[in-house]
Amino acid sequence: MGKDVIIALDFDSKEKTLAFLDRFTGKKPFVKIGMELFYAEGPSIVREIKARGHKIFLDLKLHDIPNTVKKAMAVLSSLDVDMVNLHAAGTRAMMSAALEGLTRADGTRPMLIAVTQLTSTSQQSMEEEIGIHRPLEEVVIDYAQNARLAGLDGVVCSPLEAGRIHEACAKEFVTVTPGIRFADAKADDQVRITTPAKAREIGSDYIVVGRLKGGRRRIPSPPIAAASASLWAKQCAATSSYLIWTAR
Repeated sequence: MGKDVIIALDFDSKEKTLAFLDRFTGKKPFVKIGMELFYAEGPSIVREIKARGHKIFLDLKLHDIPNTVKKAMAVLSSLDVDMVNLHAAGTRAMMSAALEGLTRADGTRPMLIAVTQLTSTSQQSMEEEIGIHRPLEEVVIDYAQNARLAGLDGVVCSPLEAGRIHEACAKEFVTVTPGIRFADAKADDQVRITTPAKAREIGSDYIVVGRLKGGRRRIPSPPIAAASASLWAKQCAATSSYLIWTAR
């Protein structure tokens, strides 16, 4: 996989999801299925979207004892998705077990990435509520290095940390970055954010978009979003390798 934009399918039903995807008449976008849609519709929605020709990031953020995660990953692998994730905080043992469960008999598997710290986590909340008293960026880098040692393909991080992770882990170690906002958008519940162009400059490999205007949960409509396409194109003019659609 190369650099790409991943569109978050932040819907609560099959009907809304497929109605949105029906509007893409050209290249099929890389999409993210999260907890809301997966819990509402189950594995069948994954199979249906995959059958339509989309690459899928199944964003369920597994975090449990190693054996449980291993068995769960074996089930997710059977769905033929392209990317899955878990929490790096589950330790290297859990991540290694996940990799084992995800790998099919023929040796193939989806890309496996680890969540470092959620983009809603601030330095203050990490210290006061999670009990980690170290610079947040250091913690993120340590989680990324653990993921790499466990054999994972990359991490989910804020776009602000992508460059440092590449320096610490390897250029080919993938960074998937939510927390993407236009300059005039509200941060909403995410605190470690930046613009699409800045994310590209820092070193993000994949950017996840889903809230583009005013901080509201807004899914970009084809080719990006009717109200945001020109702004997206302007901010990403120097980062065309990210774009899988052209504003028309």
